[in-house]
Amino acid sequence: MRDAYHEELDAISDSLVEMARFVGSAMGRATTAMLDADLKLAESVIEADSKVDQMHRDLENNAIALLARQQPVATDLRIVVTSLRMSADLERSGDLAEHVAKVARLRFPESAVPRDLQATILEMGQLAQRLMAKAAEVLITKDVELAMQLEQDDDEMDTLHRTLFRHLMDDRWKHGVETAVDVTLLGRYYERFADHAVSVARRMVYLVTGEHADEFEPESLTQAVAAEKTAES
Repeated sequence: MRDAYHEELDAISDSLVEMARFVGSAMGRATTAMLDADLKLAESVIEADSKVDQMHRDLENNAIALLARQQPVATDLRIVVTSLRMSADLERSGDLAEHVAKVARLRFPESAVPRDLQATILEMGQLAQRLMAKAAEVLITKDVELAMQLEQDDDEMDTLHRTLFRHLMDDRWKHGVETAVDVTLLGRYYERFADHAVSVARRMVYLVTGEHADEFEPESLTQAVAAEKTAES
């Protein structure tokens, strides 16, 4: 019976990894669709968001059923509750990839992004994918130090976001109000996507240590992880 119980816990964890990889790929494809004005690719991203929604619902249902049947306590309860929150982060990440694809569809057959900003947007899209890939790795490895690195990696996204705004506020901006709105929204979508990846990683810190990430210095986190491993052995 306990083996089946832990298999269910593992299945929830596996679902989170699958969601993280799926939404990371979705954001990459949405970025390509937008920059290349690829309507077919944009439509495929939009349609695929329903799969993320279903994965979220399935995980939620499985977690709630597990709570009702097994009434987990201590670490196991923390795993289930934290997984529900991470699933919500990932579901929202999928929505953000869909939003990018919808901007691509709205402006087809043109690209929504002016040529002089395409390199910046491409870099934001690639960084968003890397952050989510790292979040997926954190879900697999439960590596607290790696999880904390995402916070620093996210600073790069914030820098790129500020770069967009400098262009928008420049007196030499010549692309009009409509494009300015598009670029503003896109910058926000990428920034929020990165924030959700960081949130997943921070929740993993809580799952592993039982403490919130912002309550620790790196040295303290290392001690907390060591204590957790000692308690389990």
